[in-house]
Amino acid sequence: MGATKTDSFTDEQNELATLAKALGHPARIAIMEYLLKVDTCICGDIVNELPLAQPTVSQHLKELKNAGLIKGSFEGTSICYCINEKGFEKIEGFFQHITNHLEKKKNQCC
Repeated sequence: MGATKTDSFTDEQNELATLAKALGHPARIAIMEYLLKVDTCICGDIVNELPLAQPTVSQHLKELKNAGLIKGSFEGTSICYCINEKGFEKIEGFFQHITNHLEKKKNQCC
């Protein structure tokens, strides 16, 4: 079997791309904003907040969890979700690197 395109990039680049892809849907942004607002919640609470069916919300939660942006724990038959700080620390580090670079350049680019 041949190499995939992701093999041509570093682990960090692939990981950041996965994080960015997970945030690349407005429903997932809405879920993240809701989790920020309530700090923790149950899946049913999220379904009540979004104009999406429960299976669709579950799929979006799965994508965010697989990317490492949220974490979940079982409480009875429900899952309580919250933001995974480690995932956002990686994103923050990437954007901080860009910000630092731009501050050094100060309009010295095209």
